[in-house]
Amino acid sequence: QVQLVESGGGLVQAGGSLRLSCAASGSIFSINDMGWYRQAPGKRRELVATITRGGVPNYADSVKGRFTISRDNAKNTVYLQMNSLKPEDTAVYLCNAEVAKYGLGYTGYWGQGTQVTVSS
Repeated sequence: QVQLVESGGGLVQAGGSLRLSCAASGSIFSINDMGWYRQAPGKRRELVATITRGGVPNYADSVKGRFTISRDNAKNTVYLQMNSLKPEDTAVYLCNAEVAKYGLGYTGYWGQGTQVTVSS
């Protein structure tokens, strides 16, 4: 009974900013890596950014210098601050987390996604 729920998507003009949130809930013992992925129409899903339990981030080259990933382990939440948005950033953004339930090892979970649309 683990679920991830994203929020914060919407419509923004090029050059604007959005902040995405993803909260994990349920029978959670601990969470290892968390990350954000995106999928645009007609394209395959791609990695945007990941962050380790200790807070070490990794970014796709296309978003370096513009996006910042962070997390609050006490709240089981990961964030994605998106600045200087471009039309090419338009996609459904999905949250991913490696979650350990009580008495079990880690397995991956996905949220349902939140739409980000950047207009020119």
